[in-house]
Amino acid sequence: MTDTLETFPPRIHVIFAPVANIGVVFRRGPSKQVATFLWDRSKDVFTIGQWLKGRIYERRADVSPDGTHMIYFAMNGKWDSETRGSWTAISKAPFLKAMDLYAKGDCWEGGGLFLTSNRYWLNDRHFNEKYTLKKDSKLACDRQARPEHHFGSECTGVYYPRLLRSGWKLTERAQQGKWHSKTVFEKPLSNGWVLRKIAHEQVDAPKGKGCYWDEHEVENLETGASIRLPDWEWAEWDQGTLVWAQLGKIYRGRFKGKRQLSEPELLHDFTDYSFEPIVAPY
Repeated sequence: MTDTLETFPPRIHVIFAPVANIGVVFRRGPSKQVATFLWDRSKDVFTIGQWLKGRIYERRADVSPDGTHMIYFAMNGKWDSETRGSWTAISKAPFLKAMDLYAKGDCWEGGGLFLTSNRYWLNDRHFNEKYTLKKDSKLACDRQARPEHHFGSECTGVYYPRLLRSGWKLTERAQQGKWHSKTVFEKPLSNGWVLRKIAHEQVDAPKGKGCYWDEHEVENLETGASIRLPDWEWAEWDQGTLVWAQLGKIYRGRFKGKRQLSEPELLHDFTDYSFEPIVAPY
């Protein structure tokens, strides 16, 4: 008797540019392969960027306000290489080819946030200039900057400040057990609706999820109508509509009055992709 390998839909995480009408989609699957996509939200057109054989920590990534650059933290485990097995990079969105490249050597901290379209903060308190492998962008790395609020040194240290910057309000932090905590964020929508993001930090998380994972719900504060959305792994409010990732696909939906959601519109199915070498156009 042989064991059947359990498979899961690709994991999807999206980062919106704070000003430009675009987003960058991180598609993970299999677990050690990641593809990036540019999402033109004005037309709901998705264009593939590049693949990486390794791990991108999407919760430590960011997109510049004007949507032209992104910062990300990645790991391929080649600890004897020039990048020391993990690195932070600045690239042209949605591509991964580094313009600025900082070797890391472990998975503690890494990544960062954009302060403006021309300045960024590195999530690395123990930064050593000797690990700067490339500095070809015209962007400035601000060594003195810090997020207003501190949420630890791994994914939450970048992800939670990014949510706060994007208009989410932190409403609860609770310990669910020795190795499980949740942080709840809310974003007001329209007609009394609120989108709630429950961000989990969990050792031995449910199968198919990482140690950092999200679930969502919407509630109408005027009518009390509530809809739990446990399969939504990412969700945002965009141009008066809800957009979300569910089971490897991105949807757009609208509220029907104050009690329910309309039939969702499928924007893109990310399930049927496999690794391909793509050269960045720069």
